[in-house]
Amino acid sequence: MRWILIFSLLCSINGYGQWKNYIVGVKGDTLNGVDAKGQKQGKWVVRFDELRGEPGYEEEGEYRNDKKEGVWRRYTLVGDLVAVEKYRWGNKDGLSQYFNGLGELMREENWKAINPEKLYDTIDVENVDKPDHYTKVVVKNEGAGIRHGVWTYYDPVSGFITKTENYVLGALQGKKKEPVITASASEKKSTPKPKEVLDYEKKNAGKKKIRVRDGSTGF
Repeated sequence: MRWILIFSLLCSINGYGQWKNYIVGVKGDTLNGVDAKGQKQGKWVVRFDELRGEPGYEEEGEYRNDKKEGVWRRYTLVGDLVAVEKYRWGNKDGLSQYFNGLGELMREENWKAINPEKLYDTIDVENVDKPDHYTKVVVKNEGAGIRHGVWTYYDPVSGFITKTENYVLGALQGKKKEPVITASASEKKSTPKPKEVLDYEKKNAGKKKIRVRDGSTGF
């Protein structure tokens, strides 16, 4: 039993020896580790205090070779979840969700990350007119995630969708025009003529027809 304890202790010392800096969480797990090369690795929990009127927050997730990787969650300083983001190579990739302080969904975003080791990358883009048909597109690496896919905005109270946007490799696709409400023909006919027009028509009844503006906008 004594040798087992000594062996376990040596393994723990050897494991922590790979870290230049780290902290031990309440559950005994290693957090905020920085390796011998100065790169962030493993699970991290970071707190940002309120600054210049901007609300503070905490975020948690994993680093891989100094870059965010996988799912990251963001909370208010009182512990309310406000964001769930996915990362790859340190940039947003896939679906990200954002909530208000009551936990109600406000927005969903879709992103595409590019391999930072490549100056250019090839991405499959789906043909909107032919679902499940893809075209390979070469994209230059700008060092950040690219908006790619549907962005959905919600009314946090009802949960209904208020707006959607579709991005293809950072470019917003054609927006639908807002409907323009116009009066129907029947509504135009039922619009009463101003008193001045009625008096003019009565005065000139039987004379050569004269075109009169009656207040309507159609000609």
